[in-house]
Amino acid sequence: MKNRCKACIIRVEKAKKKSDIPMTVHIGVFCLYLRLFFLVSIAALCSLATALMQGARPVAFSICNSNAKDVKLWKRTKKQQQQKWDFSKKYGFYLALAALAAIVLLPNPEGLSVAGQRMIGIMVFSVIVWATTAISYPVSAGVIMTLMALLIGFAPNPATGKLFGTAAGLGIGLKGFASTAFCLVAAAMFLAVAMTKTGLDKRIALVILSKLGAKSNRVVIGVILCGFILSFFVPSTTARVACLVPIVMGMIKAFDVPLKSRFAGMLMITVAQVDSVWNVGIKTAAAQNMVAVNFISSQLGVDISWLDWFVAAAPFSLLMSIILYKLMMHLMPPEIDEIKGGKETVARLLKEMGKVSVDEMKLLVISIFLLIFWTTEKKLHPIDTSTTTMVAVTLLMLPKIGVMNWNDVVHKINWGTVLLFGVGISLGTALLSTKAATWMANEIVVGFGLENSTTLMVLAIMSLFLIVIHMGFASATGLAAAIIPIVISVLQHLKTPGVNIVGMTMILQYVVSFGFILPVNAPQNMIAYGTDTFEVHDFVRAGIPITIIAFALIMILGATYWKWLGLV
Repeated sequence: MKNRCKACIIRVEKAKKKSDIPMTVHIGVFCLYLRLFFLVSIAALCSLATALMQGARPVAFSICNSNAKDVKLWKRTKKQQQQKWDFSKKYGFYLALAALAAIVLLPNPEGLSVAGQRMIGIMVFSVIVWATTAISYPVSAGVIMTLMALLIGFAPNPATGKLFGTAAGLGIGLKGFASTAFCLVAAAMFLAVAMTKTGLDKRIALVILSKLGAKSNRVVIGVILCGFILSFFVPSTTARVACLVPIVMGMIKAFDVPLKSRFAGMLMITVAQVDSVWNVGIKTAAAQNMVAVNFISSQLGVDISWLDWFVAAAPFSLLMSIILYKLMMHLMPPEIDEIKGGKETVARLLKEMGKVSVDEMKLLVISIFLLIFWTTEKKLHPIDTSTTTMVAVTLLMLPKIGVMNWNDVVHKINWGTVLLFGVGISLGTALLSTKAATWMANEIVVGFGLENSTTLMVLAIMSLFLIVIHMGFASATGLAAAIIPIVISVLQHLKTPGVNIVGMTMILQYVVSFGFILPVNAPQNMIAYGTDTFEVHDFVRAGIPITIIAFALIMILGATYWKWLGLV
């Protein structure tokens, strides 16, 4: 703390010699920019308090035969909750506008362009809006693109001295929609719809559960295995959970297990947490991974293959899956040892699905070939993940060959998520192109004395920061879009010899997926919470030790396995 204060004094004294601007202004400018992230942390803590104080709970999920109906019910429930009076949601937009105006109107710091300063303001605006969910994601995407078009458009171009122009500003705002990562995420949405339409995801889950028996601990293992297997074939966390929730709820009802029992609550929490765990292990399992991969590719010139990601991340997810099982059995031990009629119930659900349909077989064959192409990328062929996924989706929509048409898909795709992803990439790209991310990274590195810190120390500090800030986010995609460009820049400013920027960025992206603590930290958590099988404090009680263990595992693997791979 003393060192930081000395650094501030030195900077202020230097600034006084270079300028006639009052010392208090310089102090305000420096401290504001240096501690931008702490503003976000405060928003996170406010979100935590809000979530814990809310007395309202979503209505319970009905046991529907269609996953689409479950998703619609959840969306309706979520909308009802959002209509309730809440300080952060009511005033979050105005708070975001005030923060944006304050940053834009501040004196321009040395080494930061006007466009860069305005992009920092847009970033803070985005973070506050996303953290408070003051406006919906699709609307926020439109607002952010508009702000980029106007604020960057009317900013001077350092290269020419003239204004960028609104066309150039809008072009920057649309860059994310032209990336391969955006194409992959959009294609993944189509693939998830195909799984839901054919019922293949449900059949896979039921087959796994049918092989494990009716003992309570084996049912839990079955849920974890389902989350693991589906993460290979369903590249959407929300879709995976929307598949598993009605199956597990149907089992709970059929087994005559009380809705408020420890066993029911444990199963639902496990459904949500295991999907978050395997979002880390598999590159194509979550959209936020593609955000990081896109920035690594565009800024560092390195393309991370599906297999490279899996080799690095899978051990973490595998160990966390085992830990998750042990921890949940300890924290919420089931009241019963074996469920009467459990095996029969699963068999009945499978029988009700009937024989494997032609569409299911088509989808299974295409999915297996897709997985093979993913795993052999850069090893047996040069075709990237995005292209192979696009080819697979195209085949699935062709007449006679495919299993769906446009009318089947258009109403089931979450286009808001697609918009958020595109504008998120644009936001990060703009932070980098205007050098705003570079300037902030330099301020963080110099101000907090990270230049010569060890890689493990940097990993620990940045991981803890990401864990704290994630408590205020309902979207890991939004978090990745805002933070990963700055993470890359921070790593580039380190003077520590031997730092693998690509590897460190990958590992910190793993931490971005740590939405373990609150139901509001991820859509999959909210879907599970909507079943009315557990309370917020139950989720927090399980989420905190999971997060602590996950952080410890990040540090252990960073000092061993990832160091051996050369990532740290």
